[in-house]
Amino acid sequence: MSKKSGKIRDQPQQSAGISKRDYGETLHILQIELVKLQKHFIRCNDKILVLLEGRDAAGKDGVIKRIVEHLSPRETRVVALGKPSDHDRGSWYFQRYAPHLPAPQEFVLFNRSWYNRAGVERVMGFCTDDEYEEFMQTVLAFEHMLVRSGIKLLKYYLDISQDEQRRRLKDRRKDPLKQWKISPIDAQAVKRWADYSLARNEMLARTHNQVTPWTIVRADDKRLARLNLIMHLLSRLHYGDKDEAALLVDPDIIFEYQDTYIKKGLIAP
Repeated sequence: MSKKSGKIRDQPQQSAGISKRDYGETLHILQIELVKLQKHFIRCNDKILVLLEGRDAAGKDGVIKRIVEHLSPRETRVVALGKPSDHDRGSWYFQRYAPHLPAPQEFVLFNRSWYNRAGVERVMGFCTDDEYEEFMQTVLAFEHMLVRSGIKLLKYYLDISQDEQRRRLKDRRKDPLKQWKISPIDAQAVKRWADYSLARNEMLARTHNQVTPWTIVRADDKRLARLNLIMHLLSRLHYGDKDEAALLVDPDIIFEYQDTYIKKGLIAP
């Protein structure tokens, strides 16, 4: 995969895709880089935290699977919290997430994170307006505190089109191996597409910042989304013997958030 020059296109383009063979070969190279990264942060006692957000069926599970596939399970954790308990509901919002933060030598990936409050909880009415506003006014202070403590924090939003989400949810219902992914929220994800778009737009606009910026991943093409997210992650982190030539991301697929990108259609309406 080669790095493209120039600015991001003003309108989404249909991806030419990547062959299964090229995808497999590129992924293998990137997974070797991930192992190099892990050896480095274990030696240096680094703490890495990756947040993966996006609509239902955006591909979070798939990219996480490829990231952790060949990493040491002792130093790698995937966190996917379920519905909060009554105890959680009565506690400080970030309290249920704090025990899962990375310790030295750990690489932690959140499959959905505290940003549930700005997405699902906001749209579905699972939180009050006051709870939502409290979250929006305090989340960056919380994240900046984590960064000051030495945690390397990366935030990714996987963005898909409405047609692609419908197709994936339909495939999910048909595939007996994906039945565990089906939930009552799936139907609401389709019906409330516009509400989720508004919640996403406000979340990105209010929580994007220089210390913990949002990176957008156009994820209609699963293979290209996975490869580019992994490339970007590796390019953002320091480790020895890095193969820079293998980490040339496609700026039409992955890019740092800007408000104007929503108006230009670079983020699905």
